Amino acid sequence: MLMISRNSMWWLSRAALTVTVTLSCLPFSLSAQSQSRVPRPSIRLSSARGPVHLDGRLDEAAWLDSDSATSFLQVEPREKGAPSMRTIVRVLSTGDAIVFGIRVDDDEPAKIVSFSRQRDASLASEDHIKLVLDTYLDGRSGYVFTVNAAGARYDALVANQGEGENSNWDAIWEAATSRDSHGWSVEISLPLKSLLFKPGLTEWGLNVERRIQRLQETDRWAGAERNYNVTQTSRAGLLTEIPAYHLGAGLTVRPSLTGGGARDSAAAAFRKSGHASLDVTQRLGPNTLGSLTVNTDFAETEVDARRVNLTRFSLFFPEKRTFFLEGSDIFDFGLGLTSDLDVLPFFSRRIGLLEGKQVPIGAGLKVNGRMGGSSFGALTVRTRQLDSVAEPATMSVLRLKKDVLSESYVGMIATAGDPLNRSGSWLAGPDLTYQTSRFRGDKNLLIGLWGLMTGREDLDDRDRTAAGIKIDYPNDLWDIAVKYKRIGDAFDPSLGFVPRAGVHIVNAGADWQPRPQRAIGRLHIRQCFVENQFQYVAGLTGGWQSYELFLAPINCRLESGDRFEANVVPVGERLTEPFEVADGVAISPGAYHYNRYRVEAAFAAKRRVSGQVTWWFGRFYNGHLDEYEITGSWKPSPLLILEISGERNVGNVAHRRFVQELIGTRVRVNISPDLQVNTFVQYDNETESVGTNTRLRWTFTPLGDLFIVYNHNLASRDRVTRRQSLLFESNQLAVKLQYTFRY
Repeated sequence: MLMISRNSMWWLSRAALTVTVTLSCLPFSLSAQSQSRVPRPSIRLSSARGPVHLDGRLDEAAWLDSDSATSFLQVEPREKGAPSMRTIVRVLSTGDAIVFGIRVDDDEPAKIVSFSRQRDASLASEDHIKLVLDTYLDGRSGYVFTVNAAGARYDALVANQGEGENSNWDAIWEAATSRDSHGWSVEISLPLKSLLFKPGLTEWGLNVERRIQRLQETDRWAGAERNYNVTQTSRAGLLTEIPAYHLGAGLTVRPSLTGGGARDSAAAAFRKSGHASLDVTQRLGPNTLGSLTVNTDFAETEVDARRVNLTRFSLFFPEKRTFFLEGSDIFDFGLGLTSDLDVLPFFSRRIGLLEGKQVPIGAGLKVNGRMGGSSFGALTVRTRQLDSVAEPATMSVLRLKKDVLSESYVGMIATAGDPLNRSGSWLAGPDLTYQTSRFRGDKNLLIGLWGLMTGREDLDDRDRTAAGIKIDYPNDLWDIAVKYKRIGDAFDPSLGFVPRAGVHIVNAGADWQPRPQRAIGRLHIRQCFVENQFQYVAGLTGGWQSYELFLAPINCRLESGDRFEANVVPVGERLTEPFEVADGVAISPGAYHYNRYRVEAAFAAKRRVSGQVTWWFGRFYNGHLDEYEITGSWKPSPLLILEISGERNVGNVAHRRFVQELIGTRVRVNISPDLQVNTFVQYDNETESVGTNTRLRWTFTPLGDLFIVYNHNLASRDRVTRRQSLLFESNQLAVKLQYTFRY
């Protein structure tokens, strides 16, 4: 039985605050000492003498006179081994932009894996070049820019202290590629107005990584060790001789016009619509940005994919709206919370989205940046009336972080306001993350503490607090983590995401990830992952609520990139009230113990035809459940990519049989990296409906975009007998034009 009192929880919260204050008082010379232990490779930023035409060919005289970096080492498959082929990096300054010129030699250019052209495609399974820039030289933050051989562009923010990337962030930048008989080359232009940076620095952190997909090879310029991600900027090299840049007025104005119309039902008349919005950003210094949005429009945002929910708790859908994504890494709180999803004190989808409907945003103001070793972000948004669903409301968020030691930070977060305009809504709490990439010489270690308290007039006098701790050892051979969270039974933050309150949650995991040195039979294995993950959830006054032991005795990735896995998952659930797992199928209260099993095979994405098949089977509460999942992709050329996903659940629970089906198909037509048309079709048998979302994006200049979005929905008129064919339910057309003016 796991029992921790409310006073103990407050002790944990106060301990986090005490350690926060203590570490913040340590001398910052410790940071410099830590960073100076290992020499960092460097490359000099050269001034461009004459124009640089962005065509990917690197044939201007300025490239020949510039400094170069060639000392790449393998990360995969042979750590610190010599690369199979040469990579040359050069960097130029044109006064208002930094331009990277990278030559990528390849002995067999016909075998280069490059299918994608669309913006923000996942390029991990294709030949590509990845740049990571640490413009504050703080070893904690950074920008990610990736380009494949077809010119597809991907950008992101460094997230989770370098352990991840926020790929929903977008910036204005350009890239062009060129292929020849000896490989390919790329020119990447990063306008200074698209970056925030610390003034006075003459050096930035820089790392460059190359992927050769057919060889499953990764080469890296700095920090070529498997324990480290390329996004761990504390292990990056240096871009030197950064000049004092003049950024002009630092003002960016982006007006947009949206027009179109919709039919809300089969009986409704066509409803015309028109909309004008404005986004303004102003640099408040080289490393601080203020943003204003008025009459905000998100017509271009992609729709959420439908998902089947077999749990008792709400599903999580990520943020996709541009205004909320700028500087979103600063608002991340608590070590590991953005991936665990048990507690998010601030979840921006709570603003402007309610009960599946868009709530109009009248205006929003945001300030984010870094100054004197501190990061800060502040956000205020005013929403308007939406029928009877929501009243006008004002919501605000404040986030502060202070860098301590070489890779760690302390911070706090506070929110105010409520989407439903309920009175007295607030949240506040501190967090601390100690991080080092030099534990026992060359290992990663992270320790995080956090505590939160919330309030609202409609909340009773029960426990409105939450706190947690995480110890993480994420390395190549062993990945070990222990986590504990305590969530009060009245902890209900208005701007947060908390699927389950009133619980203790304990997680413990130890994954052994060996790399066999020789083939096992006919299998040439690159790496195996023997996973052991345990979660235990108990009520605040004792008594277990659920547990799950995830075991992966077999999970291996081959040298070809293919993968196979088998799992055994003992599960326990204690229901205190009926749980409707499917339409008309309810499970009675009681304690349930059962085993689930999974077999899975994935085929390497380097192939023109790739995909993954998964089969879950075994007991499920008081019955049985089979879950069949398939994803597939056919890439006949960079012009056309076809993707399909499907899920079929066949269950017999509580003496009732049910079948759930969900099918999604996406057709991507990539005319160029700046012009794409995507059509996404979704069907599920529970709502007996089909929805299509067709989206054209034309970036006619780096500063201007045209979006055309058409949604069409069909549904059955009789969802009980389902004898009637699918008929028109609704549609919507939106055309959006936006252009950015920079001063």
